[in-house]
Amino acid sequence: MAERFAEKLTLVLKVLSMSRAGVASALGVDKSVVARWASGATIPSSHNLGRLSTLMARTVPGFTNLDWDRDLDGLARLFGVGVDTAAASDEPHQSPPKHAVPNRGLALPFLDLIKATTVLRAKAYEGFYRSTRPYAGHPGRFIHDHSLVRLGADGLLQFKMSTGGVNVEGWMLPIQNQLFLVGTEFTGGALAFAILHGVNSVTADVLHGITLSATHDAGRSPVAAPVVHERIGELSADAAADDARLMTMASGNPVAPQDSVPEALRDVLARDVGPSHWPLGGEWVLRVPLTESISRGPELDLT
Repeated sequence: MAERFAEKLTLVLKVLSMSRAGVASALGVDKSVVARWASGATIPSSHNLGRLSTLMARTVPGFTNLDWDRDLDGLARLFGVGVDTAAASDEPHQSPPKHAVPNRGLALPFLDLIKATTVLRAKAYEGFYRSTRPYAGHPGRFIHDHSLVRLGADGLLQFKMSTGGVNVEGWMLPIQNQLFLVGTEFTGGALAFAILHGVNSVTADVLHGITLSATHDAGRSPVAAPVVHERIGELSADAAADDARLMTMASGNPVAPQDSVPEALRDVLARDVGPSHWPLGGEWVLRVPLTESISRGPELDLT
């Protein structure tokens, strides 16, 4: 049984371009534990198998412990590849599985730079956030999103966001001192984007930038809006518990009650933009210059 599981785990790690060390880090176990699973020396405990399945479910939604009972070909098809049993061997001289997708994660020209920056800055951005942005569907009102950011096994910062039953998952990519967010909005089958100013402090307390998404009107109108993300909590060691906590946070009405958004925050988010404001010194297009950004870390108490 251990040998069969080792073959399956080796196949999955190759398909996902995941290292044993990366899996160990994501699960909070020593890398020697994952090495014993992959060598066939042992199999995961029921607890660790559940956590491993949760990790796989990030790539194959709905993946459960029962999917490890599939034969090797069935497991390969579940991950979208074709492979024969011999191709799954972990011998160092063997090539990756035939027809395998080299990387089912995000592939970008600057990926090495992004990962190197993420190694240095991930701790600053991991956590729970509540965002505030103008509500496109109701002018004059604001809406809150709840999100979490965590370092994934692929070495990238991943985020999950939920707003009134609309769920978005994707990546937060630090490049220089900015954060580029690319996400999939599963409810409507669309993409969502944001560019935020990063911080140089140990912890990001407030992140400020612009978000771009498609509204839920009949024409799925594109809309750009300023957005402020405020840290509201820290992650635990239990990813599944954190995911459940996020859903609880986001379960209420996301529309901010009238006059509940502080005046200082409203001034940041309610921007005068367009040709009628341009002659008066306003903005022609929506932008958030660094000089006006409120992105910051926790304010130190020097008293």
